[in-house]
Amino acid sequence: MIVAEALHYAYPGGGDALAGLSLTVKRGRRLAILGPNGAGKTTLLLHLNGSLRPAQGRVLLDGVEAAYSRTALAAWRRRVGLVLQDADDQLFASSVAEDVSFGPLNLELPPDQVRDRVDAALHAMGISALAEKAPHMLSFGQKKRVAIAGALAMQPEVLLLDEPTAGLDYLGTRQLLEALGALAETTLVFTTHDAGLALAFADEVALFAQGRVIAQGDAQTVLSDANAMKQASLEVPFVARLAARLQGLGLPAQHLRTEEDVLAVLAAHPLAVDQISVSGAV
Repeated sequence: MIVAEALHYAYPGGGDALAGLSLTVKRGRRLAILGPNGAGKTTLLLHLNGSLRPAQGRVLLDGVEAAYSRTALAAWRRRVGLVLQDADDQLFASSVAEDVSFGPLNLELPPDQVRDRVDAALHAMGISALAEKAPHMLSFGQKKRVAIAGALAMQPEVLLLDEPTAGLDYLGTRQLLEALGALAETTLVFTTHDAGLALAFADEVALFAQGRVIAQGDAQTVLSDANAMKQASLEVPFVARLAARLQGLGLPAQHLRTEEDVLAVLAAHPLAVDQISVSGAV
């Protein structure tokens, strides 16, 4: 759906943020982007929604190359929404409902359509009860969901999320992922440092290093590749390592993605616990 071809970009006074980066975003999939700080993850998202223009290379949406006139960018951003890591950078109105309505109002939609979009976005994020609250009175996690609701009210085909779970506690992360997981019609692209989260939630993964994609493909396959993960300054997630050990014992573990998946296999094969203990720690 979105293709980035050989993107180059450097910030003033700095080195290359993107150094020939190429990436494909498939329609209807969840793509996690992982890599160390400075690898170019956020810079790529800013290119994918037109906030930054590459020095070289191009970005295509459904085969059409991005244009950078005001009209073209407005049309592009209606289809490709972006939510920044710090929700406070995107919240400014006196109430949650007003904040979420800002985008639809700029589309000059009839009031009833704006209201329907706002109600649907708040419901999707599980924050309908916060509609009249002032954003500055909300918790960190609530602010995140309000910022995402504002993007959803534009009804984008693609939603770009920069570190969506950063700073959230366990419950806040679970609630946010449940809400995002229900967006069946929306293509999701998100950056994260959490390989375990990527394994559990993403369909595909792209590993970044030094402004390039060093690996992209099926989440379980890429995240189990120790060499590629090392290049991206990451460790293979525990669940993937344990799945490999269980497969070595002949158990059906090739599709394990979460701790719950592992526990289900171990419950069905209790002797495997002793075998793993005897063979050593994962």
